[in-house]
Amino acid sequence: MRGGMAELRGEEARHLTRVLRAEAGQRYEISDGQSAYLAEIAEARGPHVVFRVIEPLDTPATALHITLCAALIKFDRFEWIVEKATELGVERILPVEAARSEKGLLEASRKRAQRWARIARESSQQARRLRAPEILPAVGFERCLTQDSEHRYFLEEATAPPLWRVLPACRANPSRAALLAGPEGGWTDAERQLAAAAGWQPVSLGPQVLRAETAAAAAIAVLVNAWMA
Repeated sequence: MRGGMAELRGEEARHLTRVLRAEAGQRYEISDGQSAYLAEIAEARGPHVVFRVIEPLDTPATALHITLCAALIKFDRFEWIVEKATELGVERILPVEAARSEKGLLEASRKRAQRWARIARESSQQARRLRAPEILPAVGFERCLTQDSEHRYFLEEATAPPLWRVLPACRANPSRAALLAGPEGGWTDAERQLAAAAGWQPVSLGPQVLRAETAAAAAIAVLVNAWMA
């Protein structure tokens, strides 16, 4: 952005002009990854759109920076995790190979990284986020446990205490949290022991058996709202 003007090029600009039929005079909210602005289209031509910035928009600071460590599951459902986690405000997404992840998903995830990044970018725009979450390269389970956060939660079954009950009474702003969500079929006993030894807090979301993607989204929502209170 220079001199109160901003340019958009490539596929996103082409989507504006050809699909959304954007034209001069229309107003949009735009972001440079640091701040958000109200802007008006000054020129829209093919893969090139020029905006005239009208005014900056208020962008509340993030109270909780969340890293979602999500066990690899079938890719159509993992994409759902990426989409919803982005909408809910997650800062980073770390795909994890668990013992019960299907064979081959770790290797195949490398070919999906670009697609996941695009899904995150599009979801962040829909949610009016300043920037999309970072999609990290997939890692094995033990490597995932080294995530450095003030609060680290390991999603378990109903035998663990409810997530809301173990949240700190005094929640610093900003804080960092890591959330580890398991695969279909759950964790193995060995994984539970490793997570406990690494200091992760086991937590549950109630007596119902949830799909992996549902559990991840529900837990993120609990954390985000707790730090907003």
